[in-house]
This record gives sequence, C-alpha cells and structure tokens, in this order.
Amino acid sequence: MKKKHIEIWEKCLEVIKDNIPHQSFKTWFEPIVPVRLENNILTIQVPSQFFYEWLEEHYINLLKKTIKKELGPAGRLEYSIIMEKPTFDNPNPVTINYPTNNSKNIVNKPVTMPLDLNKDKTREIPNPFIIPGLKKLKVESRLVETYSFDNFVEGDCNRLARSAGWAVAENPGKTAFNPMLIYSNVGLGKTHLAHAIGLQVKANFPDKIVLYVQTEQFINQYIESVRNNNQNDFIHFYQMIDVLILDDIQFLAGKEKTQDVFFHIFNHLHQSHKQIILTSDKPPVELKGMEPRLLSRFKWGLAADLQTPDLETRIAILQKKLYTDGIVMPAEVVEYLAYNITTNIREMEGALISILAQASLNKKVITLELAKQMIDKFVKSTAREISIDYIQKVVCDYFDISVEMINSKTRKREIVQARQLAMYFSKKHTKNSLASIGMACGNKDHATVLHACRTVNNLLETDRQFKSHVEEIDKKLKF
Repeated sequence: MKKKHIEIWEKCLEVIKDNIPHQSFKTWFEPIVPVRLENNILTIQVPSQFFYEWLEEHYINLLKKTIKKELGPAGRLEYSIIMEKPTFDNPNPVTINYPTNNSKNIVNKPVTMPLDLNKDKTREIPNPFIIPGLKKLKVESRLVETYSFDNFVEGDCNRLARSAGWAVAENPGKTAFNPMLIYSNVGLGKTHLAHAIGLQVKANFPDKIVLYVQTEQFINQYIESVRNNNQNDFIHFYQMIDVLILDDIQFLAGKEKTQDVFFHIFNHLHQSHKQIILTSDKPPVELKGMEPRLLSRFKWGLAADLQTPDLETRIAILQKKLYTDGIVMPAEVVEYLAYNITTNIREMEGALISILAQASLNKKVITLELAKQMIDKFVKSTAREISIDYIQKVVCDYFDISVEMINSKTRKREIVQARQLAMYFSKKHTKNSLASIGMACGNKDHATVLHACRTVNNLLETDRQFKSHVEEIDKKLKF
C-alpha cells in the first residue's frame, strides 16, 4: 500500500498535468519528490533554490487549488530544498525547509533565501563559457572594444536605433526599451550597435555583469547542459546577467526546447529589471518558427531597424575608418566606393581594405583607376544594382555641375536637363518607383518624373547631339 504523502502527491499531479503543457509538467513537476504528510502539511523535495523560486513564481495559484482540493481548506505545503548535490565525501545532501506560516492561505510564498556563492554549503553555478576544470569566477563580457559608440557613424538610417541604444546604456533595464530588438539586413551595423550599448553600460556601471553571446552558441550550450543533466545550472547562470545581448535571435526558429528555456530566462531577467538586447535579420512580425508567447515578449520594448545608409553616411563611415587607422586616401576614391557599394557596410569596408592591401603589397599609389579595378570584383560578384545616388553623380560629373544643383529649385535650362536625365536613368536602371525617384531628385512628384522621361525620349528621337550625350552617360553608368 502506498504511503499517504505519495498517494496525495500523485493525485495532485493528476490535476496539475491536465492544466499545464506536457513539457512544462516534465520539467517542473516530475523531478519533485513527496517527503511526508504531517498535520495536513505536505512536504515536497525540489532539486534547487531556483527550482523552488520558479514554482512559487509561476505555479503558485495552481498549487493552491490542487492542495485545497486534496487536503481541504486547512491544507498547506512545505518545500524541502536540496542545496548541494550528494558526493562520496558528503552522501547526505543539505536541505532547507521552507514552511508556510500564514494560515489564511493554502500555499504561501515564504521569504526567499538567496544563494550565496561564497558559502561552503552552496554549490558554484558553472559558467558555460569556461572550459571545465578552470577556476574563473568572473563573467567575461565578450564585447569587442572597437565596436563602440565613438566608432558608430550616425545618420538618418540609424538615428532612432542609436538614440534608443544610448538611452539603454545610460539606464539599463529601467527604460521602456526592454527588450531592445535591433533588426536589419546583413552588414548594416546591428552587431556593432549591440556591442556599443554593452561597452557603454560597462563604462557607466562597472559592477554590472554584461554578456554578449551569439544565438548559435547559446543553443549549443543548452544542448550541452541537457547532455550533462544540468539545465537548471544553465538557466541560473543566465539569470545572473545584468545586461544580456543575444545576437541573431532568428536562429532560435524551430528550436522549441531552446525557445522554452530562453522564455524562462527572458521572464526572469525582465521581471528583475535586467536589460535584454536582441538582434535579428527580420522584424518580430516576420520571424517564423517562433513560439507566439516569445514573439509577444519581443514586442514589449522597442524594435528598431537599421536602414541602408544614404550616400553621405556611407562616405562618413569610410572617412571615419580611414581616420581611425591613420590612412590618407583621395576623396574621389572614397566617393567612388560609397557610390558603388550601397547596400552593405561590411562589403564596403571590405572593398576599402582590399584597395589598401593591393596598394601596400604591390607598392602602388591609391588612384581612382586602382579602386575601379578592385571594386569591379566586388560589384560583379554581387550583381550590383545601380543606385540613384550614383546616377546623379555620373550625370553631374558629365555636365560639370554639383549634385546639390540638380536637387535645387533652380529652373536654369542646363540644370533642368541634367535633372531630367538623372530621373530618366533612375527609371531605366533602378527598381525604384516614380515617387521614390522624384523624392531623391529634388523632392519632385511622380508626374514630374514621368514628364522628364517623356522629354528625354522625345529628344532622343529628334536631337542627334543629345542622343550622343545620353549614350556616353549610359556607358559611364555601366562601366
């Protein structure tokens, strides 16, 4: 015959099992061991302090109803918490009992005894970033020092995200931007900005624990914790972090168990006013393979995107890098780079490094011709799309006028003609709408662009010299 406390707990489990997801039941209730039943107080043994806190935080109401159902209105619950794993030297695990004292409640939340990592009877939480056997208590942030705010060039494309990131760094966990999700296409600086926030937090709050981790590494660490049967330690480690930066969150897609454990970590950090920073290649609404409850939490704070930088920002990024490295380069080469590689900052910086390497190794002077040779390799390998910025520059260079002139309101004949040609080639060589082309060419409407294209087509049929100019410009654009 089963002992009374085991029988009662099994009946409780039958009720609990019908009210929570199967995986949650396996994780949080199967490991519990009923210990005794005395004076209508059921004592259960849980494997750790963290485990106890999780039950009290997430299942308190369910436990209350279940105990009331099985033991009646006077029923109460007591926890016996294992504080240390048994070893050969210490075969009896240390336990601490948490009784409930308030007779008004069936299950009461007792005063939590925090884990003290310096006491002899407390087990040290393993650091998943440290090779087993190496003693190292400090959590390294794993931040890259060069990815600072000082090296992050601000422009219209990233101003919102940068400003929000700075606010987070000044007051981590205390702003409305928690979590902060930074998203963009590859190579636009989201990882740089995430590191910059972390570095600024470290500068402002040296005592805070900041950790940068790539999502793939987080997944591998969780798999390792399952293999070693120490998932609770894995969760507890991440719950100690003050500012958690998780890069490329989209890789969690389809990983149900890892999403589940991150969900628990996220909740704990957020409720403890710890800062969470995420990066992704898509906005939350486009992330596929994510649990709805996790996606909803991503939307609690701020989702800030980094857009493709405009021409001025691209030039400023290149100039900043050259200045930082102490290198002088002709302005025309910098402009050529910025005009031709438009959608990926990483590729643009890679092309810059290639030009510098080619000039250094072959002892060549950095010229526009050298830049064209190097950039052609990048452009042809990525099937580049000609940008409106580049078209404007080529047209203006051909007529020896400034880009500012064709974007001005002047009605001078030569300026109007150059503007019309820029609109014509933009419609011919880009996928932009007429409205977008008009906005980029002096803030004109789509009707003006349409009129410009018709005017150019008419002149091509009637003016041989004009046709010659158009053909020459077209060749330059395709060069």
